[in-house]
Amino acid sequence: MILVLVKTNDSSKSNSMLGKQIREIINENGGTEVLLTECDNVSSYNGNNYLPLLWKFYKSYRKALFRLIKLLEIQPATQDQSLINALKFLITNKDKRIELLPFALDLDFVNAQWQNTVTAKEGENTFLVRRHLEICIFYHLALGLKTGDLCINTSENFADYRNQLLSWEECEPLVSDFCQEMNFKDNPVEFVSNLKSLLKEKALEVDKNYHNNGSISINEKGEVVLNRTKAKGISKSAVDLQNDIYECLPERDVIEILCNVEHWLNWTRHFGPLSGSDPKLENAVERYVTLVFGYGCNLGPTETSRHMKSSVTPHMLSFVNRRHVTVNKLDEAIKDIINLYNKCYIPKLWGNNKVAAVDGTMRELYKENLVSEYHIRYGGNGGISYNHISDTYIALFSHFVPCGVWEAVYIIDGLMNNKSDIQPDTIHGDTQAQSTPVFALTYLLGIKLMPRIRNWKDLKFYRVDKNHKYKNIDSLFSDVIDWKLIETHWKDMLQVVLSIKAGKIVSSTLLRKLNNYSHKNKLYQSFRELGRVIRTIFLLEYISNIEMRTQITSTTNKVESYNGFSKFFAFGGEGVITENDPDEQEKRIKYNNLVSNAVILQNVADITYILKQLLANGVKFTKSDVAALSPYITKHIKRFGDYVIDLGNIPESIDMGISIP
Repeated sequence: MILVLVKTNDSSKSNSMLGKQIREIINENGGTEVLLTECDNVSSYNGNNYLPLLWKFYKSYRKALFRLIKLLEIQPATQDQSLINALKFLITNKDKRIELLPFALDLDFVNAQWQNTVTAKEGENTFLVRRHLEICIFYHLALGLKTGDLCINTSENFADYRNQLLSWEECEPLVSDFCQEMNFKDNPVEFVSNLKSLLKEKALEVDKNYHNNGSISINEKGEVVLNRTKAKGISKSAVDLQNDIYECLPERDVIEILCNVEHWLNWTRHFGPLSGSDPKLENAVERYVTLVFGYGCNLGPTETSRHMKSSVTPHMLSFVNRRHVTVNKLDEAIKDIINLYNKCYIPKLWGNNKVAAVDGTMRELYKENLVSEYHIRYGGNGGISYNHISDTYIALFSHFVPCGVWEAVYIIDGLMNNKSDIQPDTIHGDTQAQSTPVFALTYLLGIKLMPRIRNWKDLKFYRVDKNHKYKNIDSLFSDVIDWKLIETHWKDMLQVVLSIKAGKIVSSTLLRKLNNYSHKNKLYQSFRELGRVIRTIFLLEYISNIEMRTQITSTTNKVESYNGFSKFFAFGGEGVITENDPDEQEKRIKYNNLVSNAVILQNVADITYILKQLLANGVKFTKSDVAALSPYITKHIKRFGDYVIDLGNIPESIDMGISIP
């Protein structure tokens, strides 16, 4: 901040002379523009408003942004034209250098903080501050494209999503069967009535059982306190069994495991030229196994070639990856492993296949990358590997997404794209895995969303209506559901769900539009209101059912363990994905997914064989001892050294069954 000090005790100096001295001092320190900027900075810090500080970050991109909006045909996706009119005003005045513009805009599309920033008063007149207005409009353009309130019809990602939905005429014949399948009422009035009953009954049940429920209490401030239970330790017999298994596990390397699984499943049959013809490769199966090992362990073609004793060149591996393998083909190979795993007996002691968990873990990328972003939580640059893991430990599906997105939008995609025999209907996750639109959409698709919510006390509980009071838990509730909104937009919500089931639109695309910034979007508002109902029912169950909380914690711990397990095999390249192509980045995650699942299957096969040997030798253990085991065992896996493929070494047939007393 420039501090101007001028001696004013000499009354002989005229005002003009003082003004000249002040101007000279200001010019020596950068001029009036610098002074005004620094005044804005001080004002912003004091007023807790960072918006006036954005100019210095924006100005170097100004020219490019104006060129961009000139090329793009941005259209409103709603009846609200105020932002488009503001854009036209901005283009008209882009070459002006004056600081203040006449107030000739409808600013309903901005919040109060932005309105205070972009307007200024001189006397009795209000003007628009040109610089701040430019930033404001570009900010809301980006926001509008993200939420779907604006669209670019020549773009795939930013086209009007409403055009991707089935028409109501196409949906209407499907409604009756869909509602019968999901056990919904097939008209809006009865649908809402049923929701009211569900919410009312759950609230009354929790209120009635409050004094008999040892897992919840409400203190004098009206705050809910969840009483923790002591974690169950692992029994000595389970620990002894685990140690016996560790001692008996044979040492294996990753390529050996991939070859064994190939003998059991012939998973490489899914790979081949994109034309569908037979591969014109010498030793095609060997080449595919080498490829999956090299890319799944993040070695890349060059490092893999070095460790294969020159049996394959980097160009050969790169060529096969680009011409013979796609994301869909990798998914098919992974599906084979999941289906065989599902036939094994031991995983059935770990879960029931109807429950899965989701979680994301960061994978490092180069900084100069279209997907790479700095992730505050993980403290690095990269993207997110978002994994769907069965409660039986096997990985069902994985996405690779940017750090900046809300991970919850990909929950449904993974379940819809999972074509294996394991089809969960209950999904757990951490706090990232929830929002009201996600609760609503999963409910309408027949999926039970049950996340572990860290800051659940910050979420609102909603009443059926303002007249409903509760004896013990009334302090939990702070608002009322707008049932009319749900009833009015019942058809709109069904249209969306039926379009997703028909494959016309991807759920993640829709959920990216239905986020917290879409407050003017009626579709968002209706999904949000339905989600409030479902989330309140879930929260009431969550705080009153300690067994459910234990299940959620246990299952989400499995997916967190899988993240570490899969990274164990991504040991090449210091864990950094070196691809800049988003499709190749997705493939790297799938390759790693395939390797990890192959090791899980091999571990289960080895554990089954060892358990049979232990029983034959008179060692006693129970099903609960086996249930305490995990297939995420890596201590016997050899990752480094020279790698040799021996497809002539035929493994024993995988033994799926075992009789445990």
